[in-house]
Amino acid sequence: MEHKTVALVTGANKGIGYEIAAGLGALGWSIGVGARDDERREAAVQKLRAAGIDAFGVPLDVTDDASVAAAARLIEQRTGRLDVLVNNAGVTGGHPQEPTTAAVSAVRTAVETNVIGVIRVTDTLLPLLRRSASPRIVNMSSTVGSLARQTTPGAETGPISIAYAPSKTFLNAVTVQYAKQLQGTGILINAACPGYCATDLNGFRGVRTPEQGAAIAIRLASLPDGGPTGGFFDEDGVVPW
Repeated sequence: MEHKTVALVTGANKGIGYEIAAGLGALGWSIGVGARDDERREAAVQKLRAAGIDAFGVPLDVTDDASVAAAARLIEQRTGRLDVLVNNAGVTGGHPQEPTTAAVSAVRTAVETNVIGVIRVTDTLLPLLRRSASPRIVNMSSTVGSLARQTTPGAETGPISIAYAPSKTFLNAVTVQYAKQLQGTGILINAACPGYCATDLNGFRGVRTPEQGAAIAIRLASLPDGGPTGGFFDEDGVVPW
């Protein structure tokens, strides 16, 4: 039986997540399209299949324990293992985001999805990833989460943000801790910045396409054995933490 690489992309029904799924699927992989919205998820699966990609839907709300557990069971029943996990699902937390006026609930919302959701999904799927010969985890971050850039005078880091940007800083720190614990296991885990892409997350104000933004995730998801782990990358190379 042919060994086909199996990947799960969260938040894959649209935007960058969809393009990551499409790009990985074009490699001949089997792609789990993780998404909360049933109609959008099914539409994405059908679109991918029409392009010749082996795609299957995975109902998945990263903020819900039962949903994530059910997703793990679905993947285990379908494939018996998982080779690649791309933690792409993310939210801004809403507006305003200026520290003195933002609601605490905005911070909570951003962290619940962008950080705790990643931890929940990763930990639940780790047993399946450990069955892979070359497991990879990619956490979709952003350079707005780089403290080095945030504290560099004149650096372009987007608008002031108490929820979204710090949630990505938190995610970067979480990625480092996973890499430290998983060192030597063969599981490579890295953070990726897609750049400022035009998606509904930013009202389509971005200057890059979702397809361009997906490229770094595809590269990190397909790293060879012995590749980097615990790093932060965009298309130009290493991003300072």
